[in-house]
Amino acid sequence: MKKILVIDDEERLREMVNLALRQRGYDVVEAENGSVGIEKTRTEQPDLILCDVNMEKVDGYLTLASLRNDPATAAIPFILMTGMADNAGMRHGMELGADDYLPKPFTIDALYAAVEARLRKSQTMREEAERRLADLRDAISLALPHELRTPLNGIIAYGEILQLEAATLPPAEIAEMGQVIGESGRRLERLVENFLIYAQLELFSTDPVKISALRGRQTPQPARVIGDHARRQAELVQRGADLQVTVADAPVPMSEEYLGKVVDELVQNALKFSSAGRRVRVELSETSAALTLSIHDFGRGFSTEQISKVGAYMQFDRKMHEQQGMGLGLSIVRRLTELHGGTLAIQSHRGEGTTVEVRLPKAPAN
Repeated sequence: MKKILVIDDEERLREMVNLALRQRGYDVVEAENGSVGIEKTRTEQPDLILCDVNMEKVDGYLTLASLRNDPATAAIPFILMTGMADNAGMRHGMELGADDYLPKPFTIDALYAAVEARLRKSQTMREEAERRLADLRDAISLALPHELRTPLNGIIAYGEILQLEAATLPPAEIAEMGQVIGESGRRLERLVENFLIYAQLELFSTDPVKISALRGRQTPQPARVIGDHARRQAELVQRGADLQVTVADAPVPMSEEYLGKVVDELVQNALKFSSAGRRVRVELSETSAALTLSIHDFGRGFSTEQISKVGAYMQFDRKMHEQQGMGLGLSIVRRLTELHGGTLAIQSHRGEGTTVEVRLPKAPAN
């Protein structure tokens, strides 16, 4: 039985809504104001909340904001009830995270329709989240053992040699083994980081509240972030001279952390799939409506079929070309781009190179 919390300072309306919903088979909890409603939400954990806008002290907007800021209650569907459903008020409610509006006075049929629509959508989102989790578990169970074992084998093998034979090994060999251990450790660190980020983004994709929070972040001065991350990747493979960075310093609607991750993955791929001495270009350009981050290399390129299969755990030409990591990087970039309302485009020609473009819509001016 679904539980619905009704928050309204008008007792008569609460009783009417309570009776109507109970006749429909719902369990109903009442709260006479916003403060009580917040507490009952935390203790009762309802499946849906109906809340009046105009209440003294803690109104519907404050109630909504408080619940959306609490991880334990942030995902509960929330319908605002109001006798003043003007556009500004509705927009404010939606910005705070309201799922729907129910203008007063409303009919019983309108009440049922609003409640059932929200519950159906909530159930659909829950099922989608469970499906994504199941897919993620299956993919991890198949890919993780092998991908973890590869760098671990290097760390363990050279660690044992150093432990048993350090006294007889020349310094040059010890240094070489230390370098391999360090590289394997960094590979393992990136692998685990990408697994965690990918899992987090898959969960974010089914939560409108988290998506809204993501889209509210920005990098005001992206030139430093993009330049620093691109140069760091080039320096790791001694290809600093191959890198060309041209960045329009316009605010990017993405946090510095995630923007840096996008640059890391795309520049690393561009360097991986092109030879030393070939140019890798990183550019950020803007139009009136969008920002485009593009990374172009003059490497071996990919076929249309390979590009169409870009997905979590897929790698290009694994049998022909040794690649570190699981191919999660491009999938993480794609998911981050989609969650921020953007698009990912890949253009590539065999033997000529690849261009990857991340297009993000500009945030509306206040």
